[in-house]
Amino acid sequence: MGLREDLERFYEVGERRREDLAEFISYGDLGGSGPESIRIPIKVVDLPEFAYDPRDRGGVGQGQDGPPDVGQPVERPTPDADDGDDADGDEDGDPGEEGADHEYYEMDPEEFAQELDEELGLDLEPKGKEVVEEVEGDFTELTRAGPNSTLDFERLFKRGLKRKLAMDFDEEFVRETMRVAGATPDKVFRWCRGENVLVSRAWIEDRWESIPDDERGRWESFEELIDSVERTTTLERIRRDGLRDVPFRREDERYRHPEVIEKTEKNVVVVNIRDVSGSMREGKRELVERTFTPLDWYLTGKYDRAEFVYIAHDAEAWEVDRDDFFGIRSGGGTRISSAYELAAEVLEERYPWAEWNRYVFAAGDSENSSNDTRENVVPLMEEIPANLHAYVETQPGGTAINATHAEEVERAFENRDGVVVTYVAEPADVTDAIYEILSTEDQ
Repeated sequence: MGLREDLERFYEVGERRREDLAEFISYGDLGGSGPESIRIPIKVVDLPEFAYDPRDRGGVGQGQDGPPDVGQPVERPTPDADDGDDADGDEDGDPGEEGADHEYYEMDPEEFAQELDEELGLDLEPKGKEVVEEVEGDFTELTRAGPNSTLDFERLFKRGLKRKLAMDFDEEFVRETMRVAGATPDKVFRWCRGENVLVSRAWIEDRWESIPDDERGRWESFEELIDSVERTTTLERIRRDGLRDVPFRREDERYRHPEVIEKTEKNVVVVNIRDVSGSMREGKRELVERTFTPLDWYLTGKYDRAEFVYIAHDAEAWEVDRDDFFGIRSGGGTRISSAYELAAEVLEERYPWAEWNRYVFAAGDSENSSNDTRENVVPLMEEIPANLHAYVETQPGGTAINATHAEEVERAFENRDGVVVTYVAEPADVTDAIYEILSTEDQ
């Protein structure tokens, strides 16, 4: 194995030493990453290199006074105080006190989304919404008017030929029917129609007088005529005589126009709602951050354009920037509907449903003012069009007695699409919650 192969192997080992993605989401330092760059710690793997004896004191084969005499013992060099090796030759040495060096594997949101898809088995396909460009495609659209150069002659010919085949009949055979004894134009017409010979009464009357009198009565009956005269098919006549005319009609004309293709942008707005009331202690806030931050990265990587709205609320709601969203706290009460009222206003004014994919994610400890969930929050969630509404309950140690918001929302939207409720009691639950949210949208 050469040096190049060694280097590649060591780089590969370093890649494998990167912290597992699910473990990073649940327990890693998310604060070291930004919206456009996710930094995942890796253990540094030192590459092999040649090392020379810093003491440079010679040894066997490097004697300064020539080779030793036969039987002369070779003395070990005395170690320096700062060499770190003890005089007894303890190869293991004392345990180190310094932490291992770390570097970071950096990925953009698109790579993060791809890896999270593989990690959790997701397959979310974003939808295009806003029309950003209209272009002309192939000439597949048909209209009743247009320049002659765009006339779809092939279609016109086919329709004319189809009419020709439907209306065609064996003229010689019909003339023979006029020679049946006792035949009249009316009898000939009714018999022909009974035999699916599509001849018109006018055509029969026009040619009736052309039959000589001495030829009438040639056949005793129509049955004798059928047994005696062989009929030819339309295809046989076309092969024999060629196609002299095709009955084109004006209503068959169609003109080709280019198809107008709308190019859409896969854009999304994510409304993140967070309870900042006095009951939201540090542990609950951390669970909110661990759930929402990877969701932001994932959706940024999935969509062409992603925008985020951050709403904090206690009894009232207000819009904040991302830096303040996870750290802010208040001492007020809780009225979750205030956040949905503000979200509805923001979405209506800035992000029309016809042009934007929408996600509305809310999180808190499920504590809410009396009847607010049933009377206000649920109706507001029903009124706000979105790809997905999600509520994440963050209650370390399990649900508290007075924390009923999540359960009420879950009951209200049971067996209905577009709403998911998840429960995060510890960091290990975060990836399961993310999977439940994103897989619901996938479905």
